[in-house]
Amino acid sequence: MEKASIDSESVGDADRYRTLAHLEERLNALPGAPQESGRVALIVVRGEHGRREQPERIRLEVDAGVPGDAWGRQREPHVEKAIAVMQIDVAELIANGQPLALFGDNLFLSVDLSTENLPPGSRLRVGGALLQVTPMPHNGCHKFQARFGPDALRFVSKAELRHRNLRGVYLRTVESGEITPGDPVSVTERAPSPP
Repeated sequence: MEKASIDSESVGDADRYRTLAHLEERLNALPGAPQESGRVALIVVRGEHGRREQPERIRLEVDAGVPGDAWGRQREPHVEKAIAVMQIDVAELIANGQPLALFGDNLFLSVDLSTENLPPGSRLRVGGALLQVTPMPHNGCHKFQARFGPDALRFVSKAELRHRNLRGVYLRTVESGEITPGDPVSVTERAPSPP
């Protein structure tokens, strides 16, 4: 599947779907993601008609989504769902060789997105922008299942794995700035862990 052919209606390659047991086994074998700092691996924008674009640079503004993304075309965009983010190693595990743009998330970061490491309210410096983890849950849906299979949906939804935020988190922009792939990511403030 080529980058240009991916849009909001795209489905995955069933031959690349992984079983729940395989996903859990491979998750346990992943090296721990960095907790303090990492990098921006990929930027994705859901353009007109859901076409996925991978810009070399974006500028984020306070309480706005990624420029040109589908979030900004919603009738009443929710600021706490402005920027969808996934942990790059988890995304690669689930995608199993499929293009990461298929997820529809905006940023793929090499940093631990678990609730233990980044409780809601925590802040990250991502390139030149300061972003904050929102409390909004990022859940899998029927499109996620069509792209990565029913076991992948069970995997990201499993109650005992929910704290890992395998489907990702939502961020909002609290300080404007530019971001490019390869930019550093650093945790600047950790909110208190939820009870």
